[in-house]
Amino acid sequence: MARAIMIQGAGSNVGKSMLVAGLARACVRRGLNVAPFKPQNMSNNAAVTEDGGEIGRAQALQARAAGRAPHTDMNPVLLKPESETGAQIVVQGHVIGSWQARAYPDRKADLMRAVLESFIRLAATADLVLVEGAGSPAEINLRKGDIANMGFAEAAGVPVVLVGDIDRGGVIAQIVGTQAVLPPEDASHIKAFAINKFRGDPLLFDDGLTAIEKRTGWPSLGVIPWFQEAWRLPAEDALDIVQRPGGAFKVVVPRLGRIANFDDLDPLSAEPGITVQMIEPGRPLPGDAGLVLIPGSKSTIADLAEFRANGWDIDLAAHIRRGGPVLGICGGYQMLGRTISDPGGVEGPACTVTGLGHLDIETVMQPEKRLSLTKGSHPASGTEVTGYEIHMGRTTGPDCARAWLSMDGRPEGAASADGLVQGCYVHGLLASDAFRAVFMAGLGTASQLHFDSGVDEVLDVLADHLEAHMNIDLLLSLAREPSI
Repeated sequence: MARAIMIQGAGSNVGKSMLVAGLARACVRRGLNVAPFKPQNMSNNAAVTEDGGEIGRAQALQARAAGRAPHTDMNPVLLKPESETGAQIVVQGHVIGSWQARAYPDRKADLMRAVLESFIRLAATADLVLVEGAGSPAEINLRKGDIANMGFAEAAGVPVVLVGDIDRGGVIAQIVGTQAVLPPEDASHIKAFAINKFRGDPLLFDDGLTAIEKRTGWPSLGVIPWFQEAWRLPAEDALDIVQRPGGAFKVVVPRLGRIANFDDLDPLSAEPGITVQMIEPGRPLPGDAGLVLIPGSKSTIADLAEFRANGWDIDLAAHIRRGGPVLGICGGYQMLGRTISDPGGVEGPACTVTGLGHLDIETVMQPEKRLSLTKGSHPASGTEVTGYEIHMGRTTGPDCARAWLSMDGRPEGAASADGLVQGCYVHGLLASDAFRAVFMAGLGTASQLHFDSGVDEVLDVLADHLEAHMNIDLLLSLAREPSI
């Protein structure tokens, strides 16, 4: 079985996912066969795998860094929030139901079995498994039945590296405080620590490292400076999408409350000629939008209600009257139609609601989720496209006769008679450089980016960054064969 080591955070968003991706690329370059693993993830940004399931998109990026195809064993438990207190539960790639938060702790024992089963299978295929925790082990109120952090480390016998985020301030308290609140048996799993997101001269933190080492007895793996190229990697969370001054062409995206699979925005935000502007609830859609893009949603009907509550339906209608183009993807595509019906209560109480009415289509929600990697073409230009589908619902109607894509030999999508409003179920289309160039040319702007190859370039730069600032030799020496 492979050796393994687990990266846990002294808090959420300390950079665990990016560190695992960079370490995976660095270790592959050292000649190791590496596999990423995250026991439990909570995200509505999922990737479809070749074995026909779904995992967190961060694990798909880590798999890419490791030179592997994404597999459902890399993220055996995926929680996809549907409301403030409930989530869809995906186990080993497939939906097993929707649970309320109060019921979740009582079912963790069954989930741990699936987690360990996937981990054992994955470890049998690799030299090194890089495990990513979730949140922080310092949340000791969640320790009972834990499968994401110390519960997994204990069950699998995997050593832990604790990472702190100095950019937030108080990093000494983050690391030392984590040791202080952990039960001794949990703290014993931690073998080293690292400091991430440092701005300035790392030597200025030497005294801080000494203080942490003296108080914890853990060795330091280094102070990792802020990685300036991080914005060029696919974002795991909608809040991570970089809103930086770009070009004159503005893509406006309403931030839906249950936004899902928004990776279509990553190549647009990386284009130097484009500014992607996420519009927060309570703010109007700006009148100078070059394109309004309505992204996917985990709960389309609920997000459609919020869309209207924010007045975005009025703003969108005005944008279209001005001749502005609109693209709806997946949930956004469904919203653009005349009606959305949920007779079986897939998303909540059975109902039929009126859509935004800009496409002459109707959607019926269905309990079976469509998960598929797909490829095809944009017939108008002859451009090849690739992507994936991940949705619950079937869409039909007159505007589907103007399908603007052909995917796996079948028409896909719909368009209004004037061509201003388009929608489809295929995510990831805009990552295809040739198609993105055609699509943007139709909007009167140009593509200046090789996005797909650029991701690998950034992963290489990230690996160089960690090799320069992190003691990877020590980290590898701490990795151990699991005790299961």
